[in-house]
Amino acid sequence: MAGEEALRARREKLLGRNMSLFYEDPVHLVKGEGVWLWDADGKQYLDCYNNVPHVGHCHPRVVEAICRQASTLNTHTRYLHEGILDYVERLTATFDKSLDSAILTCTGSEANDVALRMAQAVTGKTGVIATDFTYHGNTTAVSQLSTRMPPVGGYGGHVRHVPAPDAYRPLGGEGGAAFATAWAVKVEEAIASLQESPFGFSALIIDPFFANEGFPDLPENFLAPAVAAVRKAGGIVICDEVQPGFGRAGTHMWGHQKAGIVPDVVTLGKPMANGHPVGGVVAGAETLNAFRKAFRYFNTFGGNPVSCAAALAVLDVLEDEKLQENALDVGAYARAGLQKLADKHPLIGNVRGSGLFFGAELVLDRAEKTPASDIATRVINGMRERGVLMGKLGIHQNATKIRPPMPFSKENADLMLSTLDDVLGGL
Repeated sequence: MAGEEALRARREKLLGRNMSLFYEDPVHLVKGEGVWLWDADGKQYLDCYNNVPHVGHCHPRVVEAICRQASTLNTHTRYLHEGILDYVERLTATFDKSLDSAILTCTGSEANDVALRMAQAVTGKTGVIATDFTYHGNTTAVSQLSTRMPPVGGYGGHVRHVPAPDAYRPLGGEGGAAFATAWAVKVEEAIASLQESPFGFSALIIDPFFANEGFPDLPENFLAPAVAAVRKAGGIVICDEVQPGFGRAGTHMWGHQKAGIVPDVVTLGKPMANGHPVGGVVAGAETLNAFRKAFRYFNTFGGNPVSCAAALAVLDVLEDEKLQENALDVGAYARAGLQKLADKHPLIGNVRGSGLFFGAELVLDRAEKTPASDIATRVINGMRERGVLMGKLGIHQNATKIRPPMPFSKENADLMLSTLDDVLGGL
């Protein structure tokens, strides 16, 4: 087995420089099962990060579905096949009745690209609103939405950014309805700016859980005033469910349901088929047909029989193993454990999340809420050294990101919490 330095040199030569790696000491993984991973030296890691293996690494029912269909037929959607129809029927049954049709892609980036074009087809406009710390993928179109790595050649002028919601430091200094109103005002200002431009206003695109922004615990019905403003202006609402979807929030199947809104378009990705490359766009038939009329779109691999078999197996496992209920139960248990750690460690300024997507914002001073970004980096590397994998994110890059596979148990949570207690104590 090649050593780490040899692998990194080979990687740089073959894949190019600046290919990102997790952790200061990267992990060379060779095996996964359930919530566990193993490296090339046989060391075992508790996976508290990956939402791609949504129902657990190498889940036997998903593996069997892939093998069975791959040994029978795999082709594209220009032939008739029941697999894609069976899947879309099952999938759309979990949404509001207004969201009754879908396009399947290979990635969440493609899905968001299609969603933006749907907005163009419906409204005849191209202007888009996103938050100022968002991420929706890496196609040319969706890279225009991100402020973290400005596109080469600059922005096209058709995007307006609004402040990422931060419930720990709410806009205007007030929480509750005042916070929701203040954020909606920013959306209204962005709409007005686009309406005065040559682009016009087509859509607001958000992750309804605001995962990359730091998954703030927002007031009830926080999004309602902003959504009303979008609809009043003739735009559509796109919800990116790549991270909060498929029951991860525990309380609901989808993040937008937890947020109390019904979007016009929903995009899906990573966890959809437990690691098999599948993405999707769910919309009402009228919206989808407007897109089909305005754009010629075909995806060779999107909706292929093997991908649909894998995605269907994920829905089966979620239901049969009651994984959404598990997310709600274990998530509440783990957050309570984090809160106990906050009583012991002043570095923890705020505990937040829902279901199996939770974490703590680390601060240097609770009164001033000064972000401890560098310490957050030390924490996730310290956890990795002790065999627990997690990440960090948020507006200030100081929130621990704990987003394990859905079979995560209370025993797993106890191990994660005890390790985190040790790491924080060592600081």
